[in-house]
Amino acid sequence: MFVPQKKLAAVGSSAQWVLEFSPSTLRAIGAVELLAAVGLILHPVLGIAPVLVPLVATGLVLLFVCAVTMRLRRGEKATSTGDQIYLALAAFVAWGRFGPTPFTG
Repeated sequence: MFVPQKKLAAVGSSAQWVLEFSPSTLRAIGAVELLAAVGLILHPVLGIAPVLVPLVATGLVLLFVCAVTMRLRRGEKATSTGDQIYLALAAFVAWGRFGPTPFTG
């Protein structure tokens, strides 16, 4: 969110995807990820806003579905593995909070 697009692209071959997006889109993606982190951590740490956890987890599922799709379209099967793991973790949290017997904490 705070690193310039050209500097991100210079990190390595797995970061070349940033060149396909505008700087404002990259900032939006960074803002969504930052808000998601806050939403997931807010309840366990401070005990407030438990309704955010399943909503944020569902939003992260959507975000990582898009990330995996983008990686597979670019032919980056090996680098999509990390996104797939995050997708599975976010889906597990969403299922655990929205599921038939949601756990509360």
